[in-house]
Amino acid sequence: MFKMPSSKRVLVLVLIFILVLSLIGCSNEENQGGEQPEISFTPGTLTGKGVGFNGEIVLDVTFSEDAITDIELISSNETAHVSTPAFDIMFDYIKSHTSTGIDLVSGATLTSNAILRAVEDAALQAGCDIDNLRTGRVPFELTAGEKITDTFDVVVVGGGGAGMTAAAAAAQNGATVVIIEKETNLGGNTLVSGCSMQGVIEALVWDVNDPDATTGFYEPTGETYDKIKSDQGRIETLRTILNWSEKSFDEAITDSDAVETVSDYNLPDRGVHPEYLETLKKLKEQISDYLKWAEPKLAAGATESELTVFSTVELHIFQTYYGGLRLNNDKTEWIYSDYDLVYSMCHGAEPTKVWFEDQGSLFNNESGAGTLIGCMWQRIIRWAGAEVNGEVHEDRWGTYFAVPLNTVLSANDKNTVMYRTKATDLVTDSNGRITGVKAVQFDGTEVEITAELGVILATGGYAHNIDMVMNTNEYWKNLSPNIKTTNRSLAMGEGITMAEAVGAVTTGMGYTQLMPIGWANTGHLAGGTGETVIFISPAGTENAGKRFVNESAERDVLAQGAFDHGGENGLFIQLSNGGDRTSENNRPGREYFCTLEEAAEMLEIDTDTIKNTIIEYDEAVRSGALDKLDVPKSTATREIGNYNEDGTFNEEGMLSVRYLAPSTHHTMGGLVIDTARRVLNSDGEIIEGLYAAGEVTGGFHAGNRLGGNAISDIIVSGKIAGESVTSQ
Repeated sequence: MFKMPSSKRVLVLVLIFILVLSLIGCSNEENQGGEQPEISFTPGTLTGKGVGFNGEIVLDVTFSEDAITDIELISSNETAHVSTPAFDIMFDYIKSHTSTGIDLVSGATLTSNAILRAVEDAALQAGCDIDNLRTGRVPFELTAGEKITDTFDVVVVGGGGAGMTAAAAAAQNGATVVIIEKETNLGGNTLVSGCSMQGVIEALVWDVNDPDATTGFYEPTGETYDKIKSDQGRIETLRTILNWSEKSFDEAITDSDAVETVSDYNLPDRGVHPEYLETLKKLKEQISDYLKWAEPKLAAGATESELTVFSTVELHIFQTYYGGLRLNNDKTEWIYSDYDLVYSMCHGAEPTKVWFEDQGSLFNNESGAGTLIGCMWQRIIRWAGAEVNGEVHEDRWGTYFAVPLNTVLSANDKNTVMYRTKATDLVTDSNGRITGVKAVQFDGTEVEITAELGVILATGGYAHNIDMVMNTNEYWKNLSPNIKTTNRSLAMGEGITMAEAVGAVTTGMGYTQLMPIGWANTGHLAGGTGETVIFISPAGTENAGKRFVNESAERDVLAQGAFDHGGENGLFIQLSNGGDRTSENNRPGREYFCTLEEAAEMLEIDTDTIKNTIIEYDEAVRSGALDKLDVPKSTATREIGNYNEDGTFNEEGMLSVRYLAPSTHHTMGGLVIDTARRVLNSDGEIIEGLYAAGEVTGGFHAGNRLGGNAISDIIVSGKIAGESVTSQ
């Protein structure tokens, strides 16, 4: 066999290698400067559709023979200020590149995809080759600009509720402020929450100095409001607190197998942590005064719902404490809230709300003793929009963002917001003081901002980062990597990581709150209260069609109940009175309005089982005997079923049927801070120049957060952080 000399073999291989490189080069040249894909359209305006985050998006797309000349939004149900900023950005990209092969807008990926599909739908009707359109007439490429450097007194990282509150407070104190926000608009995770807060409006609740008063004067607005009536079952909770042991908290667990749920903790008999004792004693005095007034009225025939509700800041503090007092999964360690942080949050909630009102925010004060899921008491204050420079905003964005943004931008000409800019690192000097922030913009442009006074981290939690949730979990025994989330994709925990890199420490990272009422098909927040609904187990479970939990309990109790008695991934069914709504109001995959028979058929559960569950519950609501139910309930305000004039069950009345399941919602763990919201290191020392507010911090909520306490924490901590950084 002929063998080529080794020297020649090497030469041949080299020549082959050069030839291959040459061919690759030619190919690249053809791709870069050669023939472009053929993209043509039948001129005119055509309608295209795509499915976004909240349903169908409809666009009118106008074509010339070789270009997309205009895109007009016809209809959309996308979330304002969350997904809607993607429209203008995507429209511009598509038109300037004659392409649907462009980058999606971070934080609005479903909306961005829907826009592309709608444009392609219209383009297909216009006779365009969609594959060529995706290649594009002009290849899509983002080019980084020259590095941006600047100096401000205060750098706020994150433009959610805490960040905007902090920025407004700092700006009011005369500081120059820049807000670094990685999304296309302000709002963060706050904007997809209920945005209702816990706080005591004293004018609305029982007054020991005027116990029979039916109205109260609210000094901040100069208005008089009717006092709020109590929900059925509240007095029993007050009696439990009145009998709470005052001994030092007993952490002993003699039989860990006997402690399966929170109800097995027997907290009232275990006592109280010493720092909360004085609050408990004061609260007992307040409750005693209330019961001296209320019990004679009840004995005389009054119903609890006819009495003015009892509510004090001390009750808010104590319920935040015991509502978050939890054992880890191994039953070896207790976690509870930092008293000083809870004290500042509860006492600061209503005054901070007034501070917002002074700037133009509007709140529904008349309903300032409402409820929402897992809030434990009637002290929910709901947003009502805002009025800014004569412009009325009727949404939550107005209350919590339009107002502080106006305060920031009106304070001086320097203040600004850097959108689509992601902070990556904190900058320190030789002494370890935080002196600024490094960031990168969506197109790769580097940013470095010097902070003369300090940096405020308001980057939120990490409930969208399921890996981080799973890796830190010390509480949930049913947590699955397949669990969905209520959070936006921005909630990844980067602020915690950045702070840890400069020596910060965390607390409570093992406790992630699950939202029990997430839509089963998406995980997104369904919203609602526990006092007006019942939860039943789905078909295929031993408890099918029957209640399984106190729907007015804490959120972790509800979520664990769903795991224990629900279907796959904790699927359960919520039933409530459907009122005058019909099947036209259905939301496929989420909520249906139907008769009892239709509900039973859809749920594949025996009609009589569902009917008996509803009747038993409604009779307990009417009689006030909620504690006598097979599954007792602490409080309720509304019947589920519909009834004829003779009291018989009306099977043709409308029921609301919701498909729900737990999803990750709020991460209670985060950076260790002091009451001035300064970040601390492992030695408990202040990291100079670094502050934090909102969900990026820990210590407030321990093992379970009360519904509505997130907004209270956000705005109180944000205001304190903004004031602290400017008071040096």
